[in-house]
Amino acid sequence: MPVSEDRVYAVAEAVRAAGGRALIVGGWVRDRLLGITSKDVDIEVYGLPAPRLRAVLSTFGHVETVGESFTVYKLGELDVALPRRESKTGRGHRGFTVEGDPSMSVAEAARRRDFTINAIAWDPLTGEYEDPWGGRGDLDRRLLRVVDPRTFPEDSLRVLRAAQFVARFELTVEPATLDLCRQIPLDDLPPERVWGEVEKLLLLPDRPSLGLAFAREAGVIGRLFPELEALVGCEQEPEWHPEGDVWTHTLLVVDQARRRIGDLPRAGRIAIMLAALCHDLGKPATTAFKDGRIRSLGHEEAGVAPATALLDRLNVQSIDGCDVRTQVLGMTAHHLKPGAWYKVKDEVGDGAFRRLAQKVDLELLARLAAADCRGRPGNFDCTAMEWFLDRARALGVEHEPPKPLLLGRHLLALGLKPGPRIGEILKEVYELQLDGRVTTTDEAIEAAKKVLSDQEGQPAK
Repeated sequence: MPVSEDRVYAVAEAVRAAGGRALIVGGWVRDRLLGITSKDVDIEVYGLPAPRLRAVLSTFGHVETVGESFTVYKLGELDVALPRRESKTGRGHRGFTVEGDPSMSVAEAARRRDFTINAIAWDPLTGEYEDPWGGRGDLDRRLLRVVDPRTFPEDSLRVLRAAQFVARFELTVEPATLDLCRQIPLDDLPPERVWGEVEKLLLLPDRPSLGLAFAREAGVIGRLFPELEALVGCEQEPEWHPEGDVWTHTLLVVDQARRRIGDLPRAGRIAIMLAALCHDLGKPATTAFKDGRIRSLGHEEAGVAPATALLDRLNVQSIDGCDVRTQVLGMTAHHLKPGAWYKVKDEVGDGAFRRLAQKVDLELLARLAAADCRGRPGNFDCTAMEWFLDRARALGVEHEPPKPLLLGRHLLALGLKPGPRIGEILKEVYELQLDGRVTTTDEAIEAAKKVLSDQEGQPAK
């Protein structure tokens, strides 16, 4: 147990000495059975009333109480709770009345959980599993099945959780569970809860496509993400896309993108995965049969509007200080550039790279473009993306454009007064810098003098 193994056993021993029983519950048990290391340990204590449990826990250090009608105690990184029952009293994830009850049976307490694979408990003192709903058998069969069909619909977020579980653990969904997911309304979910599950779906599994495919089968895509649903059945030219429609291609690209993000910080991983989802959203509006071929001319720029709508729905803006939204829209608008420029690489100047770096992180763009190229069957040449990234790195603009050499203080030193004219000159000289015609601060100042001379029709001082 990464989270204080000795303390878990010590707490369980103390609970037993006080007349209770401590069981580890939830995702940690599921992951243990799958051979996966899990950092979060949740303990459920039976047979001890709340005041007695708190007194036992306080012998180990500071105890923080969370909750009102039910009780969860935080002991450092450990969460220790009473078994509880939940009653639905209103719409949304806050519409529950929750009551802690140490006299509940393990089976009764586990009934409130979403899926059988999450309803298994483990006794750390005896090594015994408590599995009243058959979760271990479902894990062996790689089957996702609800615990209680009557209470499962009470939290609609469970449908989205199903999608990320399907992808993370490569599960098949029981037909009755799939039918139930199709029937549950999703209009009560706030954006932050939807995004929380979408982020897990995109970042945690090796093959996010499995969860996305389930999400479409369960009606989640059609109801929450119509921009993605529009990709289904949108044809592509077979010579370049033998895999089929744009939806199929997008699933392949998402999986390819997932392979290319392991060394990136969280914001970069999110940006590429969202861009993989969004990169071809412009195709439904631009696809036409022309000159005997299926074409989607201008779909990159046309994809910015639907991508914006999708990001709005998820309320994705900046994450960890990175403007993820701008990066996703930039990659959507320019994802064909690496391949297109490679075809005319001798004609593409350094200035083109420097200017593109003003709009999008070029390394992220290259990674997305590589995923796009590989997101189809066949032996396609994808060396363009390596060339593109190598060129960007050689220019030092793989993550940002060049910093301006000429600053406002330089112009003030030349005698200019503060005002709009300073901004205009800075912009003009920066364009020269992007073209490579200005490479030092001295050259930038000389260029500014020339601009002033040309504008004023007299020699610069």
